[in-house]
Amino acid sequence: MRKVHVAMMVGAALLASGCSRVVASQGYLIDETLLTSIQPGVDNKQSVERTLGRPTLASQFDEKEWYYITRNTGQYAFIQPKVQSQTILVVAFDDDGNVATVERRGMEKIANVSIEGDSTPTLGRKTGLLEDIFGNIGAVGAGAPGGPGGPGGGGPNGGGRQ
Repeated sequence: MRKVHVAMMVGAALLASGCSRVVASQGYLIDETLLTSIQPGVDNKQSVERTLGRPTLASQFDEKEWYYITRNTGQYAFIQPKVQSQTILVVAFDDDGNVATVERRGMEKIANVSIEGDSTPTLGRKTGLLEDIFGNIGAVGAGAPGGPGGPGGGGPNGGGRQ
């Protein structure tokens, strides 16, 4: 009887350990002291890079904004991770490369994108398997007069002009 209780306790411990929560931090770790040292009108791209490091990403077309992104997620066992908190630090520069603004954004910038199954919907006609396989029979000039393979055609079986 004692072995059964021990086995049940071990099983319960294993099940409980599978439900433990895993917390992960991803991206840039913000140091508040360094962040407060960045001053608009005083610092430039080089001083920001020396102070904060390379940005997570820069704006795509003009590189007038640098983004430092931090995300904290939580996950239980086999469940998809969920974002607990997110901070986006945006450093904007003027035309001369000097800091114009330093802004902090949060969870309001997260966009949920739902995946649309296994295929991407497109405009146009939907065809079935049989039409995909047999749809081109007779449409490419096989056996047409003057075409390759037809009477008078110059193909290998077409006879050609004699």
